[in-house]
Amino acid sequence: MKKSAYNNHSINKSFIEKEPNKEVGQYEMKLYLVRHGETDWNKQKRVQGHSDIPLNDYGRELAEKTREGLADITFHLAYTSPLIRAKETAQIILRGRNIELIEEESIQEISFGAYEGMVCRGENRAAESDTFTKFFDDTANYVPTENGESIRQLIKRVDGFLKTIYMDEELKEKTILLSTHGAAVTAMKNCIKKQMDIAKFWSAGIPKNCAVTLVEVEDGIPRILEEDKIYY
Repeated sequence: MKKSAYNNHSINKSFIEKEPNKEVGQYEMKLYLVRHGETDWNKQKRVQGHSDIPLNDYGRELAEKTREGLADITFHLAYTSPLIRAKETAQIILRGRNIELIEEESIQEISFGAYEGMVCRGENRAAESDTFTKFFDDTANYVPTENGESIRQLIKRVDGFLKTIYMDEELKEKTILLSTHGAAVTAMKNCIKKQMDIAKFWSAGIPKNCAVTLVEVEDGIPRILEEDKIYY
């Protein structure tokens, strides 16, 4: 697995899967944005963020069903968050394909700092969870803890990565898988929609595990063709 070359503002194109009989201009760039499968912390309503929590058995089952749903899609390239839940989701979706999976820190989940590991919903929720749940319920007034990221910081890093992809001439007719996280993929979708009002960050709801959003990019301009489709 490679680390993303975008960290050095360039990319080695040698690992992009070739499609020998495709004519130039046959189609535009396509991005498949996928949230990872379920983890035990998802099930327990624990805050994950940068905590590196693996998929549970049900999460792997969701990724398998997503792999089946995307079986007819020819991917040329794939990026994943370096966190194991996103990597494993991508590995399952791409199983049997000769495609390099590239780790990209810019699309990992938002860091929640000291909130990570806390139960934030349900009967067992932590007493201090009321402050954290502003992230979902009162997003404009959410204040990150020390070592946590703000929503604007998340938006800035995912938007920078997407714009680099959009403007890469050698990728403009490629189909690319991006395996990421709930808040990160929501930030991506908001950037594409030009919805930058933090108070409306979750206006489309929280994407389900393994939800897939299809984006077409033409002349550097992205548009969503299908949002949060699930295959289970």
